[in-house]
Amino acid sequence: MDNRRKKRLTYFTTGLIFLLSGVEYAVILPTIWRYLQTLDAEPYFLGLTLSAFSLSGLLSGPLFGHWSDRTLAIKKIILFGNLFEIVGNLMYFMGYSKWLLLSSRFVAGVGAGIGSSIFGALTRCTAPEDRATVFAAVMACRQAGLLIGPAFNIFLRLCDFHIGPFLVDKYTSPGLFMCLMWTLLQPVVVFMYWDLPPIENVKAKNRSMNSNEEKTEQELVKDEEENNEEEKPLMSSQEIVGSYGSVVTSSPLKNHTSAASNGMLNHISTPPSPVTPETRKSSFFTCSMMREFLREEVVVLLAAQFITLFNQTALETMVTPLTQKYFNFGELENSVMYCLAGGVVVTGFLFVRWLSRHVAERVVLVIGLSIANISCIWCLIFLANPQGDYPWQLTEFIIGIFLQVVGLPFVAVSQVSLFSKITSEKTQGFSQGVRRSVGGLATILGPLWAGGLTESMYIMMGVMMGLLVMLSIMVAFSYHQLVEPAVEEELGYSENGDSTCRQSTEEQ
Repeated sequence: MDNRRKKRLTYFTTGLIFLLSGVEYAVILPTIWRYLQTLDAEPYFLGLTLSAFSLSGLLSGPLFGHWSDRTLAIKKIILFGNLFEIVGNLMYFMGYSKWLLLSSRFVAGVGAGIGSSIFGALTRCTAPEDRATVFAAVMACRQAGLLIGPAFNIFLRLCDFHIGPFLVDKYTSPGLFMCLMWTLLQPVVVFMYWDLPPIENVKAKNRSMNSNEEKTEQELVKDEEENNEEEKPLMSSQEIVGSYGSVVTSSPLKNHTSAASNGMLNHISTPPSPVTPETRKSSFFTCSMMREFLREEVVVLLAAQFITLFNQTALETMVTPLTQKYFNFGELENSVMYCLAGGVVVTGFLFVRWLSRHVAERVVLVIGLSIANISCIWCLIFLANPQGDYPWQLTEFIIGIFLQVVGLPFVAVSQVSLFSKITSEKTQGFSQGVRRSVGGLATILGPLWAGGLTESMYIMMGVMMGLLVMLSIMVAFSYHQLVEPAVEEELGYSENGDSTCRQSTEEQ
């Protein structure tokens, strides 16, 4: 099989993984609140259960990313991580108690940590100019899953039967369904996913092939020159003088110096025990990583990741209780709402994929932040305390949710693409794991924040608005640095950073 076909099948499988992650989110989120209510869970338990998934992903993401950086065995990591998704969704299906439900989402979240390894692999095997397009396509696959997921819920809510002692109904069937989907994904990964070589290796291979061709041509020219030089004398006059019939001896001064140095070595005291290579390597890695993530532009992009996901998950947690309180929505209405929102987001990702080919990522980021600010202001004014009759309240709600999902693709794609360009390609798996862990922390705190303030909407929305204003100011001050560094600047920074880290390591 040629490399082009392998690459297409690998991209297809990658898209399928993110599609299933979106489907899982879409089939579980509309029903999990009522599922917890059947298990006599308190209202704050919704935030805990949603945050458990993000907490385990936060912890596992950097570990999977570091593993992929060291081994580049992405296929094995995906197969291993999917086992956690299978077990977690099986536990969700069993659902004896609210604590088992909480544990099930924690176990499934470990499998979600493989996303850092996948993003690291995509960074290594794609050119910088194509990266935003590839990332937009992958993220669109997840949003397509959010679009398709509610359609499955329409049929899953009709389930009402038993498998042995386990009840299969509209609350437990999403867990069983996703357990089967992740199980079927395993053979797809085995037969249709390949660990693609980094783009640097491909370029090096092409350069070596070209150099081999040049060497062959040079050898032919050299052979012709040697044939022409056969009639020249074997030794030139410079070679004959002082060398014919003589043996080269070392200088007496050199021997004296060598002897003196050997004598001095005998009087030198025994040095202290050296630092082991493992310790030195670990210290060097820690130092270089600290320098990598404390740069201004990196901090701004990590802040963008945290704040946008914090606001998004807070609104998502608030939506189902809000629709139940004001509009009396059930599982079907919530599923249709998430389906329509997914359609808007997929359209947004496709538009951003086109837009990223014509404008810089930082421009896309500014557009997304502008839409997010407008959305948060609208929600703070109209959704914190809905006024008017039913049609007017529903219109206010639809406009607020529409603005929120429209701005999401702009911020998501631009900050991921920029982050991959301003961080080192050698440690992309770990870097993407850190980025996803920051996002995981946001998806932990967002539901907890919103779950405890469903009756205090002004406080909840006010903090979200303040975070967005702070992020906008940070982006404005760092706008000129949110670009891909030039090759010379990147090499210079890397060499300076490496020398500084080596000095500090040697001093230790």
